[in-house]
Amino acid sequence: MAYTITYYSEALQMEIMSLPDTLQARYIGLTARMIEHGANLGEPHTKAFGDGLFELRLKGAEGIARVFYCTLVGRQIVMLHCFIKKSQKTPLKEHRIAKKRMMEVKQ
Repeated sequence: MAYTITYYSEALQMEIMSLPDTLQARYIGLTARMIEHGANLGEPHTKAFGDGLFELRLKGAEGIARVFYCTLVGRQIVMLHCFIKKSQKTPLKEHRIAKKRMMEVKQ
């Protein structure tokens, strides 16, 4: 049985689809695998942040992006937040946004 992918908001979906070409292609490829195999593809593709929060790791010619997501009952993957990565560590601000949105969708 396949998984489904939904988005926290339409604005987030548009933001993800407006990523630079190589990052967008990577996103599409990895999410196709997630639909077939599940949310946890393992490193280097996905990374668990704990408490049910994960990040999808996108790397392309234009740079690096991250998409935070969580899973819900019924094989549903919810994309929560995305950003272009500019430093080695994930900024705390980005992590907090994703965590807050995860709490909203799980209620």
